[in-house]
Amino acid sequence: MASLHYKYAAMNSGKSTQLIQAHFNYLERGLSPYAMTPRLDTRAGAGIIRARVGLSLPVDTFGRDCDLFELIKQRCEGHPTDVFILDEAQFLTRAQVYQLARIVDELGIPVMAYGLKTDFRGELFEGAHYLFCLADKLEELKTICWCGNKAHMNARLDAGGRVVREGCQIEIGGNERYVALCRRHYMQGKTRE
Repeated sequence: MASLHYKYAAMNSGKSTQLIQAHFNYLERGLSPYAMTPRLDTRAGAGIIRARVGLSLPVDTFGRDCDLFELIKQRCEGHPTDVFILDEAQFLTRAQVYQLARIVDELGIPVMAYGLKTDFRGELFEGAHYLFCLADKLEELKTICWCGNKAHMNARLDAGGRVVREGCQIEIGGNERYVALCRRHYMQGKTRE
């Protein structure tokens, strides 16, 4: 039976590595995975999912106005789709998360969504919020703070490496802009000893 999965974590936890591995596993077994990433995430180039360990996967992109249910429904007419895999799922809209549930329930296609739980202010992203509400299976991927404790906060850094507390929720960036911290060091704004 198909399920909606949400695999979430702080930055640098290996989400993209696991996504690429899952995609490979389906291909290796002769199945047809279909992966996408939001159009706004161009860190590795448009339509590229890149893991920090060097793996990459070219994929299609979607915007906030894309109806993912209709896209997958139409795609299934010409291409078998055994699983739908999404990167950066925190950027989904409420409507798109409901569309993912319809893909699972009406089309019988499993959906694996990977993304962040919270933003740099410690607040849920829209997509994460509704995935927590609707997902059949939730899995937290672990990463660590510089102190060795579990990191589950995403701190945004300014050009001087200081923690930023205000700004737009969505600002694309990698290790130069964000660091995963434990709650204590996030609250202290402490990125190093």
